[in-house]
Amino acid sequence: MKLYDYFRSSAAYRVRITLNLKQLNWESVPVSLLNGEQSDSSYTDIAPAGLVPALDTGENILTQSLAICEYLDEVFPGTASILPLDGLARAQCRSLAYQVGCDIHPLNNLRVLKYLKHDLGVSDEQKQQWYHHWLHKGFAALEQQLKHQGTRFCCGDTPTLADICLVPQMYNAKRFNLPLSDYPTLVAINKACNELDAFIAAHPDNSPQA
Repeated sequence: MKLYDYFRSSAAYRVRITLNLKQLNWESVPVSLLNGEQSDSSYTDIAPAGLVPALDTGENILTQSLAICEYLDEVFPGTASILPLDGLARAQCRSLAYQVGCDIHPLNNLRVLKYLKHDLGVSDEQKQQWYHHWLHKGFAALEQQLKHQGTRFCCGDTPTLADICLVPQMYNAKRFNLPLSDYPTLVAINKACNELDAFIAAHPDNSPQA
């Protein structure tokens, strides 16, 4: 499998973690967002929306990180399931994952920040205020939901799709200097995840692109 990948993309980071948890063989094909390679026809022929990641399974091209992660979980069920077996627990896990993937991340991804700065003319300070505002809103809700769980990870004692979404967002929060003192549960979960080989190998700092 080939993953069209940018090392700091939160969405691509999620898929790298999942591929590693599943212990699958895959190849990274770099797509530089900073250099605009996602808009080149060579890439939009593969992924018309011009977003990373895209996964070439050898037979089909899949886009959208959450869809890719769930596809990998369904097609390779034998190792490290990323969703609980119980129906209600699966829905609760998806709810946590989607809060990051659908409510926080889209407001703060690179194309939105570029639009704010270059098209609407906001200052760097205002851009950071925007970024912090939506992270605080999202993280406060997650902290409230998870603080009484008493488990090592978001949904139990093994990492799930919720953790796979949380960890890249925590990485971004640190990059943008968001104070995390109000979110001790999220910090602890992030630390537990980043002690696992699958998460370490997927970390942007460990990418050849870095």
